[in-house]
Amino acid sequence: MIQNKIVARYLNGQVMKGITSDFMPNKELLHLLPENAPPNSKPLPITLKDLKALFFVKDFKGDPQYQEKKEFGPTQAVAGRKIKVVFSDGEVLVGTTQGYQPGRPGFFLFPADSKSNTDRCYIVSTSVKSVSYI
Repeated sequence: MIQNKIVARYLNGQVMKGITSDFMPNKELLHLLPENAPPNSKPLPITLKDLKALFFVKDFKGDPQYQEKKEFGPTQAVAGRKIKVVFSDGEVLVGTTQGYQPGRPGFFLFPADSKSNTDRCYIVSTSVKSVSYI
């Protein structure tokens, strides 16, 4: 069973870090085992409609001092379409996608910055103000 390190960011600003092994973009629910949960803890249910986005991360700490780049390097090879996402709260993400379609519940974005702590991000469409191809 594949276990993914995720940071769940809620619409209300709450953040939860942990591991999931049952995320599916076409399902409304996933389960998260919190980062520092005691042994034999049960995973917590998370409903996607309550989220802004799920960040699939390399590690939970990251580098708080690192300023993620919001642009592509001039010689950077990319897979998919370059995209800029502006969330309802004003946060901006830049990356690539292969699955954005208006009207879908969500889509994946792969960060433009290869040094980002985020491997990929599942964005919940209802949390988005605008999406543009760049």
